[in-house]
Formats: sequence, structure tokens, C-alpha cells
Amino acid sequence: MTDPVTIARRYIELWNERAAGRRRELLSENWTADASYVDPLMKGDGRDGIDALIAGVQQRFPDFKFTLIGEPNGYGEHIRFSWGLGPDGVDSPIKGTDFAVLKDGRIRSITGFLDQVPASA
Repeated sequence: MTDPVTIARRYIELWNERAAGRRRELLSENWTADASYVDPLMKGDGRDGIDALIAGVQQRFPDFKFTLIGEPNGYGEHIRFSWGLGPDGVDSPIKGTDFAVLKDGRIRSITGFLDQVPASA
């Protein structure tokens, strides 16, 4: 059985990792080679594509961090979790909910939804 909390925490850790080499390690450990990511603003295929998306978000929001909101849950190979993106110590101005599909305990795909995005973002 796959633990939704562990998967979601590893996902958040990846998006917060600033060192490119370590980020690549996390992608290799926790995502399938053919993984995909899509949300209303961006899409990436494979580990290279996903890594480029993460680097772009980090460049656009250099002082922001991702945090989990609430308790991740799931069944079988499907996981749902919510997150916030913002500066430390304040309510996150950007929030979303992601749905993961796993394969052999690793993320195969993420479909993301943006729940709250300020006009200035």
C-alpha cells in the first residue's frame, strides 16, 4: 500500500529543492521516467520537462515555498492533496489541489488545479 502522506511530502520537497542536482535525484527516486505534469498554466513531460517547470516556478517566486494544506488522501494508485505557495510565516496567497496517479509507488502523472491565485501572480 502506498502512503499518501509520504508521497505528498516528497512532492512538496521536490518543488522546494533549489539545488538542481538534488532536484534531479528526487525526480529519479520518486517519479517514473515517463511522468507528466499538467495544470491550467503549464505542462511538462518526462523528468526533464518537470524539472524545467519547477525551476521556472522557483525563478518566478524566489522567496516562496510550498507547504501541504490539510491531510493528503487516496486509494490504490490515486492520491489527492492540497498545497500553498507563499512566503514563510503567512497564509499562502497561491493555493492548489493536485491529483497524482502512481505506478509501482512512484508518481506517473500529476493533474493540478489552482484553487486561489491573486491577480498579481
